[in-house]
Amino acid sequence: MGYTPFITVEGPIGVGKTSLAKAISDHFNFALLREIVDENPFLGKFYDNIEEWSFQTEMFFLCNRYKQLGDINTHYLSKNKSVVADYHILKNLIFAQRSLSSDEYDKYYKIYQLLTVDMPRPNVIIYLNASLDTLLTRIKLRGREVEKNISPLYLEQLSLDYEQTITEFERTHPEIPVLRFNGDELDFVKNDEDLEFIIKKLTHSLKNNSTTNTI
Repeated sequence: MGYTPFITVEGPIGVGKTSLAKAISDHFNFALLREIVDENPFLGKFYDNIEEWSFQTEMFFLCNRYKQLGDINTHYLSKNKSVVADYHILKNLIFAQRSLSSDEYDKYYKIYQLLTVDMPRPNVIIYLNASLDTLLTRIKLRGREVEKNISPLYLEQLSLDYEQTITEFERTHPEIPVLRFNGDELDFVKNDEDLEFIIKKLTHSLKNNSTTNTI
């Protein structure tokens, strides 16, 4: 390929981002970047009381993702080593808009802009979505202690936020393809054919991108 693939997998909580990112990493032998979740000391408190702990939670995630993306740029992308990540930095704004007050969000957004101005951009985004029932089932199955008190209403609203944000991203960034997959219809963890379907779509997109060198 004439460019270095940088793929991000996105979607609401419980949709299977990390599982798919790891499968892609294994298939293509790409470096895998996983977001820090359990290490966030505010996350459990956040799900118990969103209003009280939202700013601390979102700032922790932003600073850690900033450091992670800087590191993969230095150690991988700048050396033409391909990477797949189980998040896109854009998710910070999705969560912050849902959780923060308007005053807090204004401050947060200014910091976000400063930190992300020179960040590497993915050349393919995989967007996973699924129904609320599927998300709740998968969250329960993986059994993360910090997620046990997630509100179904919060999760439903978050899914709508994701859909709106990704749709707007497609409109404003036509140079970066977004591959959409429905988690209700595809089970890429248990069904090899479903995973193969996604891999084929991704391979085709990477080949198309390499001919236009959009990154």
